[in-house]
Amino acid sequence: MFTTKSLRPSLKTVLKTSTVAGLAAVMLTSGLPATISQSFAEAVKVEAPSVPSFANVVEAVSPAVVSVRVQSRVNPVSEEGNNFTFDFNGRGFDDLPDDHPLKRFFREFGPRGDDRAERGPGRRGPHGEGRLRPTSQGSGFFISEDGYLVTNNHVVSDGSAFTVILNDGTELDAKLIGKDSRTDLAVLKVDDKRKFTYVSWADDSKVRVGDWVVAVGNPFGLGGTVTSGIISARGRDIGSGPYDDYLQVDAAVNRGNSGGPTFNLSGEVVGINTAIFSPSGGNVGIAFAIPAAVAKDVVTDLIKDGSVSRGWLGVQIQPVTKDIAESLGLSEASGALVVEPQAGSPGEKAGIKKGDVVTALNGDTVKDPRDLARKVAAIRPGTTVDVALWRNGKSETVKLEIGALPKDDKDAAKSQDSQTDEAQPSSEQALADLGVTVVPSDDGKGVTIASVEEDSDAGDRGLKTGEKIVSVNNQEVKSADDILKVITAAKKDGRSKALFQIEAENGSRFVALPIDQG
Repeated sequence: MFTTKSLRPSLKTVLKTSTVAGLAAVMLTSGLPATISQSFAEAVKVEAPSVPSFANVVEAVSPAVVSVRVQSRVNPVSEEGNNFTFDFNGRGFDDLPDDHPLKRFFREFGPRGDDRAERGPGRRGPHGEGRLRPTSQGSGFFISEDGYLVTNNHVVSDGSAFTVILNDGTELDAKLIGKDSRTDLAVLKVDDKRKFTYVSWADDSKVRVGDWVVAVGNPFGLGGTVTSGIISARGRDIGSGPYDDYLQVDAAVNRGNSGGPTFNLSGEVVGINTAIFSPSGGNVGIAFAIPAAVAKDVVTDLIKDGSVSRGWLGVQIQPVTKDIAESLGLSEASGALVVEPQAGSPGEKAGIKKGDVVTALNGDTVKDPRDLARKVAAIRPGTTVDVALWRNGKSETVKLEIGALPKDDKDAAKSQDSQTDEAQPSSEQALADLGVTVVPSDDGKGVTIASVEEDSDAGDRGLKTGEKIVSVNNQEVKSADDILKVITAAKKDGRSKALFQIEAENGSRFVALPIDQG
């Protein structure tokens, strides 16, 4: 006979029950309350490691960053030919066949007669100029509370009217104060009663590769956009001009970011976004910014004078290669080799000659031609400097007064950069070891290269038929015999290379050729 007591499970039985259903059955048979509540695990929560946040920087600097909208006076675009003319107002499409899709399009969607009248001569600029049309959009940032702001020259260069859009959406007119094409910088000014939030320049000497940076700008016209990254490299030369000295950053920079600032984590401007490397036109993580140290000096000059005054030496220069250094007896390949001083330039007046190597300026070592160009540009015109030269196997120093860089870009480029390129043919006489055939020049200056062997040292180093050899080791030559005499003397001095000055239609250059064969 069973009793109720005997049906009650032991604690051991309850503990063995592994399911909710089993537990409920035990409780029912035992007379225990059958109320069951399910228990849930807590939501996943991970204690993430602490990482730097850019929020404080962005919140502080965003009001100082603006969008820059540029308008230019554009005349109606027209094409003429085969008795067919049209412009953006649709005039001229009447000449098309009635079933032509463009004619149907302008009939349905083109401006009406009264619209055209509104857009006619009465809306044109002064002196018959074209109407203002939006032509570009970029970024910029305030550097003073009274409304001075910085952007890129290429953003505003062709503009006639400028509008600045603040972070809160306010639109204000701005005027152009000055621009500098050589560093791609420009300054605008907004006149308004308010005090603008502005930012300051970072100390360039403290900027290191690997530092975090934040880029703020207006990519693709989207408005204030923030991206982050690190400084990837310093001192980048991208071939945009003689003063290239860019910071490379990997923050996402795209069209519309031009002229916008790149900040450090203290909210200081370390650079101004100006270019990207991109095979596709989009961001690939390689952007270039004008360093704060360069921008600060240029911007100060633009605000003060509306233009930038740079020092000028007036010599055409090229790099000193290892071969050239060896041919000149220099211990290392550094400095800037003078190809030709310009007539009437400070360099010529001071006695600098072709074939000299500029090794230092006021005791400061010159690394290469670009380094010399930057150093000279930074000196105020009228300043007297000491120029250290390597000439005829020994060091000399000359004093000269730095001139003012000419306004003409062509003259400036010629004075700062080396030139190369081709000319035309002539005839015979062999310098077999060098791989060239030469003949006396018609003008009596140097010898003309009649032919160049394809696989020779001369061919490898870019000598071309029609170019002239005007000197070897800085000694003028007028015949093949003259060249051989200089080469023989160089061999006796233990030299393995000789320095040839090559003259072409577009300028001169120096080439070091091996002379120790056979």
